[in-house]
Amino acid sequence: MSLKAFAAKIFANRVDKRTQKWVDNPVQTQEKVFKELIATAQNTLFGKDHDFSNIVSHEDFVKRVPIRDYEEIKEYVNKIIGGENDVLWPGKPLYFAKTSGTTSGAKYIPITKVSIQHQVEASRNAILNYIHETGNADFVDGKMIFLQGSPELEEKGGIKFGRLSGISAHYVPNYLQKNRLPSWETNCIEDWETKVDKIVEETEKENMSVIAGIPSWVQMYFEKLHTKSGKKVGELFKGFQLFIYGGVNYEPYRAKFENLIGRKVDSIELFPASEGFFAYQDSQREKGMLLLLDSGIFYEFIKADEFFDENPKRLTISEVELHVDYAMIISTNAGLWAYNIGDTVRFISKTPYKIIVSGRIKHFISAFGEHVIAKEVEEALKLAVDGTDALVNEFTVAPQTDSGNGGLPYHEWFIEFEREPSEMLKFTTIIEESMKKQNSYYYDLIAGNVLQPLKITTIKPGGFQDYMKSLGKLGGQNKVQRLANDRKVADGLEAFKIS
Repeated sequence: MSLKAFAAKIFANRVDKRTQKWVDNPVQTQEKVFKELIATAQNTLFGKDHDFSNIVSHEDFVKRVPIRDYEEIKEYVNKIIGGENDVLWPGKPLYFAKTSGTTSGAKYIPITKVSIQHQVEASRNAILNYIHETGNADFVDGKMIFLQGSPELEEKGGIKFGRLSGISAHYVPNYLQKNRLPSWETNCIEDWETKVDKIVEETEKENMSVIAGIPSWVQMYFEKLHTKSGKKVGELFKGFQLFIYGGVNYEPYRAKFENLIGRKVDSIELFPASEGFFAYQDSQREKGMLLLLDSGIFYEFIKADEFFDENPKRLTISEVELHVDYAMIISTNAGLWAYNIGDTVRFISKTPYKIIVSGRIKHFISAFGEHVIAKEVEEALKLAVDGTDALVNEFTVAPQTDSGNGGLPYHEWFIEFEREPSEMLKFTTIIEESMKKQNSYYYDLIAGNVLQPLKITTIKPGGFQDYMKSLGKLGGQNKVQRLANDRKVADGLEAFKIS
């Protein structure tokens, strides 16, 4: 064992002891975070506007601070850009994380000195937790790659901004700098296809032990490696031991990845966002991610099926139930207050508090009252892949109301296969039965002849990448939308389907 690996094990044990302190006291930990956030921000513009000095309980907070999305904090962000201090958080943000918005164009999410420290610590602790659990630290001696956005930053109102992954690149610790790939110059390449080609060139002869990124874009990297070398990734990188991912559910990609790698490797799921780092997978034996309750973020939860009610109940960590989908609302040490991040989560454990990401509060299908969410379609597809010889690259689902000739409407699944199932009927039937089993509304609509069974539309190889490229969203933190209540994504994919 190398000195670096030995030191990593000692550090991992130390971090685990600190983690267990707040894991064993979840409610008290969140109460402490809440009080610290309110006290710190009471003299900011937002704090004064919302009477923070008189907030002593969560009930007070709910009365004074409504739930907001980016559109509703934009006026405060614009004041920061205009040069004002002490707006959402004392002083000025250290960065803005720039993300693509829908109605508002680009979004500029504030990141403070303390919040980026928590982001960096969470990333580090996820790996240290893995070392502590498995005892495996040998990978720290190999090369590591993090497929991410460009670290080159611009300025707005005197504050640097860029993609979150690009900002995070500035915080790679010194002891990992020699292990880290690709080169800074390659990381700065904006065009994603050019960048991945260059990454392949720089890494194919290296001893890669850790690979991290959003699964769809790591898949593109793996495919290019395989095409160039003619070898499975696991054969090319004999020391490859750990895949770290976030942003989307890995399960629909797992079979394809294992095929590309040629063997199984351990994986760690992360739940980072521009607004904060919320959770990481803390066990190789159990599903779910540990919700980070001591990272400067106060969480509220609203039942997903009540979210659009006039006055939905806002729950704290002590009030949540298992196996219920919640919209997650956050207040943070970056100055976001009762902010709706758009994701829905489901608790699968309360000892400790562990979650899975079940979808997006705005990404669902309920064109006919079926209330289908991402977790359901992902689970159905996984069962179909496991139950057949199919391999899937990418997919999305949309309602089809115009079935022609007066036929019943249906759900249309757009799927790009790496390998089509030899029995497409079996593949389709597994998905259909899984959807009916998981979702009683969907079952009733099928049984009542309101909907006809789903139909699959096959997308040509590389079609989803071409579609994302046509939108200017190839690579980086961009992800294919899993499902929608309209035909916007579906209509965009029409040009890439196999006739």
